[in-house]
Amino acid sequence: MNDLGSKAYYHLPGLFEFYELYRVFLPLFREHRAYFYDWCEIGSIYGAPADCIWGGGRAGFGDQSAKEVLALLREYGISARLTFSNSLLQKEHLRDPKCNALCALFEAGSGVQNGIIVHSELLLEYLKARYPGFYFVSSTTKVLTEFAQLRRELEREEFRFVVPDFRLNKAFDQLKGLPQAQKDKVEFLCNECCWPGCKDRKLCYETVSRKNLGEACPEHVCTAPDAQEGYRFSKAMQSPAFIGTEEICRTYLPMGFSHFKIEGRGLGSALILEFLLYYMTKPEYQLQVREAIYLDSMLDLF
Repeated sequence: MNDLGSKAYYHLPGLFEFYELYRVFLPLFREHRAYFYDWCEIGSIYGAPADCIWGGGRAGFGDQSAKEVLALLREYGISARLTFSNSLLQKEHLRDPKCNALCALFEAGSGVQNGIIVHSELLLEYLKARYPGFYFVSSTTKVLTEFAQLRRELEREEFRFVVPDFRLNKAFDQLKGLPQAQKDKVEFLCNECCWPGCKDRKLCYETVSRKNLGEACPEHVCTAPDAQEGYRFSKAMQSPAFIGTEEICRTYLPMGFSHFKIEGRGLGSALILEFLLYYMTKPEYQLQVREAIYLDSMLDLF
């Protein structure tokens, strides 16, 4: 499928949320590498504990022990990313003991450098000064929908990666004009199911930030067409912003882009498995991978 020899690096959801799934999947990926596309690798796995006030993007998921999570990724040499993308942090929140303890633990590393996904400028400056061992990722929760915004973010030296709003995924005329150093920093959100016409995306993320801070706030009511259906991978595939495996290989890799984010921390592990099958697994081996995971007696997919 990919004739250039270049690699796609996937950034996968559920560092804390889907530990049990990755505990089974990562050995398969290492021991049966022929089951999987040779043009892809795992760039990182991202997430945050459920009761983490610096957390953002999603709320209320992830209860796995941080030490167990770090040990698993250390074993497989995979970068861990803490999703600290809360957009509403104040100075007093920086003292939070749990978040600081997580930073101290993960900065020590898993054999590779770990990262932090961040929105708040206040938090970014704090982390840079106190935990310089991390690399930093500019969060998609910033909702960078204008290409000029993306260019300015890519020019910032403090970010190794920048995740633009999904509605810039197909801005090819502008994307192809980026210098290679900036192309290397772009991390596309591939499987977003949100309505491209949504005007409330930033407000939705702010509601999550408030929940993570423990504030009483009303639920965000999505007004998108078919919102009542929730996330459907089949619906995401129909979005004009969707990035599939064919496009990664035939368009994005030849254009010089290598990093692709898969969303899904708030979804069930069975659906995350479908993402792993679609994006990483050769069709002729998908049944073997699915069987190996479903038949694991310790894993309860939902």
